[in-house]
Amino acid sequence: MRGMLGQFPGALVAFSGGVDSTFLLHECRQILGEHVLAVTASSPIHPEEEVERARRLAQETGVAHLVLATSELDLPGFCSNPADRCYLCKRALLGLLWEVARSRGIPCVLEGSNASDRAEYRPGLRAVAETGARSPLQEAGLTKGEIRELSRRAGLPTWDLPPMACLATRFPYGTPITPAALAAVAGAERALRGMGFGLVRVRYHGTVARIEVPGEEMGVLLARRDQVVQAVKAAGFPYVALDLQGYRTGSMDEVLARGQPGYPGGEASCRHEEGGGAWTGRR
Repeated sequence: MRGMLGQFPGALVAFSGGVDSTFLLHECRQILGEHVLAVTASSPIHPEEEVERARRLAQETGVAHLVLATSELDLPGFCSNPADRCYLCKRALLGLLWEVARSRGIPCVLEGSNASDRAEYRPGLRAVAETGARSPLQEAGLTKGEIRELSRRAGLPTWDLPPMACLATRFPYGTPITPAALAAVAGAERALRGMGFGLVRVRYHGTVARIEVPGEEMGVLLARRDQVVQAVKAAGFPYVALDLQGYRTGSMDEVLARGQPGYPGGEASCRHEEGGGAWTGRR
């Protein structure tokens, strides 16, 4: 991976502040020095605390950092929440990042997909291939577990960070995504994290919030049932449910048929021109 990064005179890194992008940014800083720009998207589908963490991490890493205010809800088709929603979003984001890169004379856009992602439903990988962005972690064959271990050795505070995903992943495919619904999910998860549940998902089912936590934490959650119910209802959900299967990544993908574009074995990649998208504002 380092040999690959050394071939670039400079790079723009799509930076969420999660495990993968933080490790990638750290390595780019080591190899490319000051010729690195980190860019973070800020919008209703990204919890504000994650954007603030990205700000702090970029500052600690010592790289130039740009936060862009984006409008995924304005993307054609996004709010209807189709199964390829992540493709629509990532294609638009990468198109915007290429605009920023070209305006600053930066020759490449890097993003943090890893080798483990190929075993899961990842329609966004097709957008990477279409737009000409690069995925150094994936291309080098680094798995999620290896990235966490390498991050630990490097002293990065994100090495044991719980998995991150945008708030749109809390909605069943076909369920419209609205600002009010996003705010309800964000508020409920923020409240639960404040109670000490580091890995938690609040899945949106209209009037019902389906909570996912790891199996070993279910007893803790049930012991605080009244407090949990009060907090989730205050966020906007009349009904509160606990998923007895517990937290698992991609639980909303369980209804999709194998062979769906983006699944391993599906039509995950193709070649096309670089894309743009209905994105507004910068800060």
